Amino acid sequence: MPERPKTDDADDADWRKRAEEAERERDRLRRENERLRQQVDHLKRQLADARRAGFRQAAPFAKPLKPHPKRPGRKAGRAYGPKARRRIPSQVDERYDVPLPAQCPTCAGRVIETAVATQYQEELPVTRVVVRQFDLHVGRCDGCGRRVQGRHPLQTSDAIGAAAAQLGAQVIALVVVLNKQLGLSFGKITTLLQQLYGLTVTRSGWVHAVHRAARQAAPTYDALCARVRGSPMVSPDETGWKVEGRLQWLWAFATPDTTVYRIQPGRGFEEAAAVLGADFAGVLVRDGWAPYRQFTAAAHQTCLAHLLRRCRLVAADHPHTTFATDVQVILQQALEVRDRHHAGVVSAHGLAVVRGQLITRLADRLDRSCRVPDVERFAAHLEREFTAIWSFLFDPTIDATNWRAEHAIRPAVVTRKVCGGNRSWAGADSQQILASVIRTASERELNPHVVLASMLHVRTPHVAAELN
Repeated sequence: MPERPKTDDADDADWRKRAEEAERERDRLRRENERLRQQVDHLKRQLADARRAGFRQAAPFAKPLKPHPKRPGRKAGRAYGPKARRRIPSQVDERYDVPLPAQCPTCAGRVIETAVATQYQEELPVTRVVVRQFDLHVGRCDGCGRRVQGRHPLQTSDAIGAAAAQLGAQVIALVVVLNKQLGLSFGKITTLLQQLYGLTVTRSGWVHAVHRAARQAAPTYDALCARVRGSPMVSPDETGWKVEGRLQWLWAFATPDTTVYRIQPGRGFEEAAAVLGADFAGVLVRDGWAPYRQFTAAAHQTCLAHLLRRCRLVAADHPHTTFATDVQVILQQALEVRDRHHAGVVSAHGLAVVRGQLITRLADRLDRSCRVPDVERFAAHLEREFTAIWSFLFDPTIDATNWRAEHAIRPAVVTRKVCGGNRSWAGADSQQILASVIRTASERELNPHVVLASMLHVRTPHVAAELN
């Protein structure tokens, strides 16, 4: 309040009146400011919810319908698009001759043959469950007195007596693929196999069979972890996962030919180091999650897709600043010169020249960031990640994004939508082992069903030859 001047009584009353009005105006402005602040916070929350909803694909978070959708169905004329048909089978197993009818079905006239056409049909064989009986010869060693029992290559267990009725390797491998790769629940698997083959097994019976498959695959899983630990380039990522109804974290560690999953209680450095080792010295292609920076012996490549996405969000929120758009242009030019180098248009020397120019441009732009809080946070993140932004330009064999880990996480996210996670830590252990074997077999263009069946036939678990 300004200093009160010396006045007479009339002026004094007028001064007090104006002071009261000024105080009331300050109170009104203070209330208005608080109302606007709450409104801004509410709008920010709505914007964040709308952005998250844009990435969701399942109801009730489906994207809204288009106001003017295109007419469904095939287009006429040239707009039809490329014409395609089923491929002609390369092998024919059965052949049938289909003669003409004796007379025309319309007028009963004589039919004259003019040509022979060919049609192909691909069909599933009519199958039934094969029940095998193994007559096991049992004896005793004359030297040590130990009991000895024979074993057939098709057996999956040595159990007899109360556990004499076993499931074969093919059916167990099929159930593992249906559950761990395709995401079918044990209830749906029970229904499917009962309807197709008449095979009746309880859901708990399938659970025990899956756990047994995981025990057989455990040495292979350990070998895959060791391969990831020694890989020259690994892309890690993590997502939430429930075990016993409590939040845990499912990690994925992806290389060009191997993927390993690990379900752990946290998402910090200790959990990542449990798989990679604290002294991992390869290249870590990862997002901006802070614990990854604690791998001090490793070279780092931060995901440019995450940075470009953040550029677009900051630019949309603060269109009056050019910081985010300037950074976006630099990063996109870095990806373009990488692609041109791979295509043979830019030489190694040209790549080095452009790399130096882009590094200088980004450093200069970081020195001129504005004082908008969101922009300052983004600039601080870029400064922390600065050396990890350019690794793919120093070594073009390094991935510029963590797409390998993102692709590896995606099947787990689909499975999580179906089952929500695992009911026990035994189930979580089987999940990480079998999902790793299936994913790695698929990456190496192997049939996961065949790989799993071969593991189930051996008496003592060991590393699968196909994945060694």
